[in-house]
Amino acid sequence: MSLESVRAFFAENAPDITVIVSPMSSATVALAAEAYGVEPARIAKTLSLRVGEQVILIVASGTARMDNKKVKARFGGKPKMLGLDEVADITGHEVGGVCPFGLKAPLPVYCDVSLKAFDEVVPAAGSIHSAVRIAPARMAELVEAEWVDVC
Repeated sequence: MSLESVRAFFAENAPDITVIVSPMSSATVALAAEAYGVEPARIAKTLSLRVGEQVILIVASGTARMDNKKVKARFGGKPKMLGLDEVADITGHEVGGVCPFGLKAPLPVYCDVSLKAFDEVVPAAGSIHSAVRIAPARMAELVEAEWVDVC
């Protein structure tokens, strides 16, 4: 279902972008980098966080580390990763396939400036076997993300 919602998102919003399906798991940054033949920093990982009562998604470079102080300063509260059981319920995507595309319901999406170092990044596409290749600026535009510096 999740992979299909991502495919539907791209069919409607960016038909020139193809979802890539790999026989290899891409559930972690290291596995994704190997599966798609890119350096780990080019993997665009999506962090599912709760800050107070709000759930947000932050997309960052695969090697970037979230800075809790920066997140707290930017969003006004202490960030807490969503629990494994909550992720699929809220995003519609399984852990390891979470991405800002084809979400179950609209969520605020933020792209960390760590992605701007690359002309192309590889975020997941709804499952642990799928991804897309996309320019960071285009990804941010498609999901109406705001750029932030939180890593």
